[in-house]
This record gives sequence, C-alpha cells and structure tokens, in this order.
Amino acid sequence: MSPSNGHELSCATRPRTALGALLLAAAVSVSGCTGSPTPPEPNESSPTAPPAGTTQTPRPGPVPDNSAPAAAGDIPQLVENLAPSVVTIFTEGGLGSGVVYSEDGLILTNEHVIRGETTVQVAFADGQRVEGTVRATDPVTDLALVQANRTGLPKPTYQATLPKVGEGAIVLGSPLGFENTATAGIISGLHRAIPGSASNSLSLVDLIQTDAPISPGNSGGAVINMRGEVIGISEAYIPPQAGAVSLGFAIPAATAVEVAEELLADGTAEHAYLGLTPGELTPQIAGQLGIAADRGVLALSVDQDGPAGKAGIRPGDVLESMESVELTTPEKLLSELRNRNPGDTVGFKVKRDDQRVDVKVELTERPAG
Repeated sequence: MSPSNGHELSCATRPRTALGALLLAAAVSVSGCTGSPTPPEPNESSPTAPPAGTTQTPRPGPVPDNSAPAAAGDIPQLVENLAPSVVTIFTEGGLGSGVVYSEDGLILTNEHVIRGETTVQVAFADGQRVEGTVRATDPVTDLALVQANRTGLPKPTYQATLPKVGEGAIVLGSPLGFENTATAGIISGLHRAIPGSASNSLSLVDLIQTDAPISPGNSGGAVINMRGEVIGISEAYIPPQAGAVSLGFAIPAATAVEVAEELLADGTAEHAYLGLTPGELTPQIAGQLGIAADRGVLALSVDQDGPAGKAGIRPGDVLESMESVELTTPEKLLSELRNRNPGDTVGFKVKRDDQRVDVKVELTERPAG
C-alpha cells in the first residue's frame, strides 16, 4: 500500500543512451519507500484487518482527559497520557496510525497511509470510531492531514527542536493492527537518509533514527520523548531480512509541524525544485560511462526547461558539492534541497569530462504532480 512517491525530478524525454539505460534501471520501483541493496520496508499501513467486533457507533463529545502528571521517564504514565492523542486510521486497503494535531479533530499522519483515499475511519483509544476526511497531502514529505468527525481532542506538545542521540524514545501506534501499542528504545541517530531511496522516493531523507521497534501499521503514529512530547512521526523501518536489528525512522516533529501549517494555509507545501534525476556514482557506472570522477551525484537526466537545465547542467554531469557541502549520495542532495526554498540561488561544483565548472542554479517551486 505504499506506491512510489516519484523521482526527485522527471526527465523531459525518454533516454536512449547508456546513461538512459541507467536511468531506467534506477526508475524500477522497489518495496514501497526505498531501494538499498536489500530494500528497507516502508512503515506502511498494515494490511491486517481489524479484529472482529471493534467497530463502534460514533458518540459525540470530547475524549476524557484522565491523564496524570508523569515524571520524566515514567513510561507507563507517559503512555497512558499520550494514548488519547494517537489514533488508528482504517482505509480500504489496510490501516495506519495518526496523531492529533488540533482539538477540533485534525489528525496528522503519513501520506502513504491514506494515498488514494478521500474518506477513512479514525479509531480512538477509548473505542470510539468516526469518519474522517482527507483534507490535504504532501507526498514529498509523506505527510497528510485528516479531519476526523470529533472534537475536544487532546493535542500533544510537538517538540520544535531535534532530540539528542541517546535520549529515550517511545513509539505509539497500531503495528500490524494491534491498536494502542507502545514500544520503547532510544534515539539512535539524526539527519539520516535511507540509502538508495532517492530512486523512488523523496521522503526518506533527514530523518530521526530510533531502535524503538517500528512495524507496518505504525505509519503516521507518534514517537515521543521521556517528557511526553512528540519528537517525530513514524515513517519507515529496515526489515530483519536485510540484516537489521531495530532500525526505524521518523519524520522530525518540527518538519511535520511546518508542513502541516503550510497544508492548513492553502492545501499545499512548498518545496525547492532542481530539475534533475540524481543517481549514485559507483565505480562500475563511472567506468561504463567513461566518467573520470570517483565521488559525487550523477545527473541521470535533466529537465531542460527546469532550473538545472537552464543553468547548463547536462545529463552525465557529476555534482560534487552544493554550497561547499560535499554530495556523496543522491539522498544527500535531496536532504540539502529540503533545506532550501523556491527562489534560492545555490552554487554547484560540477565535474564534466575532464573539467570542473561552477554552476549557479536558481531553484523554483516544485511543479504539481
């Protein structure tokens, strides 16, 4: 239930060269969100059907606030306090999770949880289940807003800064259909990008890494700290068959809030657009294409009417750095672009044949679709 979010930038024409063949290979969809040597799994909505008898007649009124103050690190009390703010979202194809964003029923979740849906069912910790309407989506960051038919909801605190590595973390959601589940661990890393994800997704960059177990169905749920603040929205995990042990990823809360506010304002979120499809530069690819470079990001294709094309970047160019930041992977490029705005002018060091050239690119707003 997690189709590709699309490439960083689409090409203008179908490639017919060796470079084109590489582009087609990079375009092959992998399992949901990523494409590392053994693909990580999206933290997608679970196909597990809800247990029989869980559907209840919606009841009006607010969620009872039975929470008590929790001392930092008191996990049972933290879970009890936050449970009313985390929901399960049921769709035609499965289920995912969500977090209350406003008292009047607005729910924050992942775009891939509700993709293709206009209405969903939203279940709360007290057993009530109501209809929800998809209000706005942003595939680039994999975030969405759902308006649930319920008011008086307890909005949690969203942390405006990144957590610290080693800080405690609790994941709340509905993995594999087990509603109101809590798992615990620590923050394992910051500013993570899942290797290989740039070939079919824009969202798996600049993430929080945690070893608190995340599974299908946790998508869109909350990652909280030991003070009960939301520090992230569950996004993806790398499965055990890839040799991973508890490698989960979340969208930072500050990013989620920024995008949610943009979606509330006009239904869209702004993202800087470069206008090329990035590819990994491996020794094999460099040898095949005769590229005399051993680092950087390969421009697999370039939209000639986009910012990169207008600035003179060509297919086969190697982007070595952006504003003096070394570009080691396509995901690094996407992560750097995430921090830029439409209208910004950025400088690239570009390797072309045996020459290095400086190129200035004025970024634009990403086209719709």
